[in-house]
Amino acid sequence: MYCVQTSELSHNFSAQATVLKTINLQVPMGSIYGFLGPNGAGKTTTLRLILGLLKKQQGNIAVFGKSFEKNRVAILKNTGSLIESPSFYGHLTATENLVLLQKIYQCQKSRIQEVLHLVGLTATGNKRAGQFSLGMKQRLGIAVALLHSPALLILDEPTNGLDPNGIIEIRQLLTKLNQEHGITILLSSHLLAEIEKLVSHVGVINNGTMMFQGTLDELKDQQQKSSATVFETSDTMQTMQIIRNNNLVPELAEGKVSIPVVSKDTIAKIIQQLVNNGVEVYEATTIKNDLEAIFMDLINK
Repeated sequence: MYCVQTSELSHNFSAQATVLKTINLQVPMGSIYGFLGPNGAGKTTTLRLILGLLKKQQGNIAVFGKSFEKNRVAILKNTGSLIESPSFYGHLTATENLVLLQKIYQCQKSRIQEVLHLVGLTATGNKRAGQFSLGMKQRLGIAVALLHSPALLILDEPTNGLDPNGIIEIRQLLTKLNQEHGITILLSSHLLAEIEKLVSHVGVINNGTMMFQGTLDELKDQQQKSSATVFETSDTMQTMQIIRNNNLVPELAEGKVSIPVVSKDTIAKIIQQLVNNGVEVYEATTIKNDLEAIFMDLINK
């Protein structure tokens, strides 16, 4: 079952500015879904539509298996969100900010200390929220989103502007919320490397179009497919013929011969055949594209 699902979701701000083109987002229940794309790709617009912050123009949105249009209030009662910058009163403490919202949400007062403990802000005391570091402000924003015990958490660039330590803290917090509290998390980012260690599922968007959607393992499969073994020899034509004799398809680029990744035994066999045929082997290297390179390749297509 999908916690969040969109069908043919499209949106434009003018006849000349189409922001989203038939987005079919599928966020599995219990997952941490990384919604990835460069700035301006359409991530925030999609999240705003899912939360009802923008009026839907075309397509369908379902959350918890129910139509958002028909079940808006019930869905939002079970959804927490942090879109762009966190909103709170800078002249109040973390606790005082949450007391105000606790009255609005009508949840148990004990929940205030629970969420402060969850996000690591119990020791802030009388310090005003406006004096918090950027990382503390992000954690307070997440505490606000968690106050009413939601089953779904939607976060827009939650690590934006944080230092490496702050990024690690947010990553650990989100992992804990997902694994220990069963919260489904949908978060956007423009950097794959930043959340690669966090997410279970990935959606890649660029120019309002979905370029990839699946599990992190499925994205890693593309890493294997895009890897290659490269030979630099004294005779490229003979090298290509010997490789063909091994039922492989070589490619020639910049004076080097490449083939899809093969086993070490096959590489050794090819090198031996090259040497036996008088071809000098200068280099044989396996090049594996990292996930960030694959991400860049997807958005540059």
